[in-house]
Amino acid sequence: MPREEHFPTEFGPISIVYRDEYFLVADKPAGMLSVPGRGPDKQDCLINRLLVDYPNAKTVHRLDMATSGLLIFALSYESQKALGRLFEKRLVDKEYQAVVHGLIENDEGKIDLPLICDWPNRPRQKVCYEHGKPSQTEYRVLHRDTDKKCTRVALHPITGRSHQLRVHMQALGHPILGDFFYADDDAFAAASRLCLHAHKLNFRHPFTDEEVSVASEAAF
Repeated sequence: MPREEHFPTEFGPISIVYRDEYFLVADKPAGMLSVPGRGPDKQDCLINRLLVDYPNAKTVHRLDMATSGLLIFALSYESQKALGRLFEKRLVDKEYQAVVHGLIENDEGKIDLPLICDWPNRPRQKVCYEHGKPSQTEYRVLHRDTDKKCTRVALHPITGRSHQLRVHMQALGHPILGDFFYADDDAFAAASRLCLHAHKLNFRHPFTDEEVSVASEAAF
């Protein structure tokens, strides 16, 4: 049978984890778009919901629709540029949590595999040593569930390629549970959603130079 990806049709109020005069950090639900897509059925998204209460909100970065967790939104053009520079210079420390299929042997490690869009099958990405862009992910085992044969991991993307964490974990032999694009049938059926969550953000405030650290617990 062809597999189907199921998303919620209704969402509760958006949780604002952090806010000051320069930017806010919102907790995106799994299944909600970060920004509008093409067509009238893809206009309900996080930025459009935030604009109701924060009419100056501007996108800084994005998460896949299936991924939940923390997203930063600037509250002015000046803030958007300043925060964008932090991401460009890789000065934002991002930690994700995921539950993956199988028991990862090493307690920690680094995945260094170049990625490129798999054009005939887009939006899928793939490892390509000839044309792929450099892509690195660090992982750390948080818990191994020997009964369910899965592993909870902390993931630190050093680069920010599309679907990077999902492809890298698949390439390691441990696809993320519930991953429509990259999990095998057993791993896909093991969860009702993609078990990937943007868990923590740490960075220097671009205007006050204070340390900003925010966290959101995964719902899986």
